[in-house]
Amino acid sequence: MSQRILNTANPTPAPTPRHHPSPPQPPPKLGRRAASAAIAIAAAPALLSVSPASSKAQEPEPEAAGVAGAATAAAPCLAELPVTATAFLDVSIGGEPAGRITVGLFGDAAPAGASRFLSLVTGVGYRRKEFVKIVPGYVQHGGVVSYPAVPAVTDRLAAEADALRAWCPGGAVHGAAGAVSIVVRDPSLPPPKPKLVARGGKLEVEEEQVGVAPNGTEFVITTGAALELDASAVLVGRVLDGMDVVAKIAAVPTVRDNAASPYFRVAKLIGDKRAVVAERGFNRPYTKVVVSNCGVLSKTE
Repeated sequence: MSQRILNTANPTPAPTPRHHPSPPQPPPKLGRRAASAAIAIAAAPALLSVSPASSKAQEPEPEAAGVAGAATAAAPCLAELPVTATAFLDVSIGGEPAGRITVGLFGDAAPAGASRFLSLVTGVGYRRKEFVKIVPGYVQHGGVVSYPAVPAVTDRLAAEADALRAWCPGGAVHGAAGAVSIVVRDPSLPPPKPKLVARGGKLEVEEEQVGVAPNGTEFVITTGAALELDASAVLVGRVLDGMDVVAKIAAVPTVRDNAASPYFRVAKLIGDKRAVVAERGFNRPYTKVVVSNCGVLSKTE
């Protein structure tokens, strides 16, 4: 599945060699019969279903030795980046306090990304906003929808992501639990697909509209190896304390992703609104998970 890049940064120079002590510095037609069958199938009910609650936090196991090796290599990659500031996220699940996550930010390795995260934990940026996605490997916060996407800033963020990926062993920035990153590219946005629409009394096939690209305020926290994030998010820090809270978030039951269902595929093909609503809900937690409070604990000058 191809990825849609929000803003593509210019190629960056080669990062500092791995043995250097300082972190990398990022550069500034359907026939009548098929149509009838599709409409009949689309009448099928209920696209959503519940995934069973997990008794433990999601701890996805690597599916191959290569993933395991990348996960092992990513841990020292995170540990070697100096922390220049610390922030906190107080989390509530179902209205009950779940604990605090303390994040160490990499202001030297990812100055634009760390600065963006710091600006959002202060004030009301992330406060009272929800985690919207829980999948094996990471949990994702919804960020601030109204935050503007400034091309120059987003280019800088994308450049930092590229530089960090080149610096970490094998490019595995998100190969271990505890990485905190902001999303600057959409990791799941598919290419435009055909859909069946009725226009002027006739059925026509046209390409669907793709979703709006992220604005760089959503953030993810890895719970294990999540290498798919390497091409979509810029590392800004790591969890210093509170991985038990992250585990509580990861254990919250979610709406099952049934995009592979033939009913869903046909409903989406013909533009059934139920498919759109269902897709927006995939992997969302059934219990509200919110950042109840957040802020900065310390910051070096």
